[in-house]
Amino acid sequence: MRILALVTVVCVAAWAACSLLPERFAFNAPVAHLLFGSGTEAPAAETVRTRLRVPEGLDVELYADDLPFARMLRVTPTGDLLVSLPRSDRIELLERDADGDGRPDGRRTLLEGLDRPHGMDLRDGWLYVAEAGAIARVQFDPTLRETRGEIERVVQGIPRGGNHWTRTLRFGPDGWLYASIGSSCNVCIEEDPRRAAIVRYRPDGSSEQLYATGLRNAVGFDWRPDTGELFATDNGRDLLGDDLPPCELNRIVEGGFYGWPYAYGDNVPDPDLGAGEEDRIARAHPPDHGFRAHNAPLGITFVRGDRAPAAFRGAALVSLHGSWNRTQKDGYKVVSLHWTPTGIEERDFLTGFLLDEDVMGRPVDVAEGPEGSFYVSDDYAGAVYRVFPEGGARATPSTAARTNAGGPAAPALGDPSRGETLYEALACAGCHEPAADAPGAVVISLDAVAARYDEQTLAAFLAAPTPPMPAVEQPEAGRRDLAAYLLSKH
Repeated sequence: MRILALVTVVCVAAWAACSLLPERFAFNAPVAHLLFGSGTEAPAAETVRTRLRVPEGLDVELYADDLPFARMLRVTPTGDLLVSLPRSDRIELLERDADGDGRPDGRRTLLEGLDRPHGMDLRDGWLYVAEAGAIARVQFDPTLRETRGEIERVVQGIPRGGNHWTRTLRFGPDGWLYASIGSSCNVCIEEDPRRAAIVRYRPDGSSEQLYATGLRNAVGFDWRPDTGELFATDNGRDLLGDDLPPCELNRIVEGGFYGWPYAYGDNVPDPDLGAGEEDRIARAHPPDHGFRAHNAPLGITFVRGDRAPAAFRGAALVSLHGSWNRTQKDGYKVVSLHWTPTGIEERDFLTGFLLDEDVMGRPVDVAEGPEGSFYVSDDYAGAVYRVFPEGGARATPSTAARTNAGGPAAPALGDPSRGETLYEALACAGCHEPAADAPGAVVISLDAVAARYDEQTLAAFLAAPTPPMPAVEQPEAGRRDLAAYLLSKH
């Protein structure tokens, strides 16, 4: 099942397979982020100090900003931090804070010209990167902070597009390279069995194996260090109201099936596709832990370091990206999960991104530094925060002017007439023009597009929109044409 790629904003009607929205459906999100792909400025140091909250004995600072749509993180052996920026098609390297001033000692673009890079990992002198439709690797020297040689795409043909276009990868303790591929839709029967699944490969990209299925969108996964068990977050389906279904933490086993699209939670039959699937549902693995509905758990990291606070060693830190379709916003924080004799206990770890329905950040991933700190990416503010033992350095706000001077030349201008043809072919009017909307559709105006974008940045947004919006699967020239048309019309 393929959902039409949308133009610049989430079209809820098309995203829901062009069906009528149920009465229980609510739309309540950071509008600029979800609908336009833009976010907010990173908070000032005083705002971080007064608004963000961490457990006793810890402190938090703004570590880096000016990282548009910052997503996944990976710490290098020398303590630097890699940040994937899929909307900019690049990976940024933040040099470790050796001078203790609360900011990276430097930063550089490590790789550019990628195809919506997301997950990253390091193994045997290689940096591996999950792109929208491939897994790439390049030789990387963490001491010199540079890559060598050409980028090699060891896996190609990964299914692209759809509602969940990001790809995450990590090496397991068994030496295999694991990758998660989200579903193409809210709820449907996929044509490609690799969608809504975790697959694995040898480091050279060979021997593809379907490892686990029925995982709607397992953005984050990691291995529990004391048992070697693999755990993955999973985002539950939409359009069942504020409190259904729960998002999930699943213990992944080889060959395991985890319910989607036939069931959710503790093997509750899905109202759309569960009928007649009793045998299949009975074989599904229920989650080990449920998060509140629509919290959108993304990155997960088990705490391993000896310098980490003792209370968190062995726990898992999970980023809850935050809801977009609940009557009241929920999530927008990082939680810690603690394994106890009676089950998994969830506790707040980093909160304050949501305050009285006001959102200042959306956590995506968590990485543990060698010094006992934790780094949290935020794709709404384009920032990375650091949580560290109390008494350390505070953040120093950046005052550097942001300019495009000296940057690469802008690409050739798009053709509005060709863009209009594409706009019509994608049936975009049904989502963005009141006169053409389908009954029950939520019409989203494009009148603010010109105030937020120029042609180049709008074309980039179309290639890597804010999930769950599908990417516009067109060549770059086609996206520029579409951007030119939208800007000329609005």
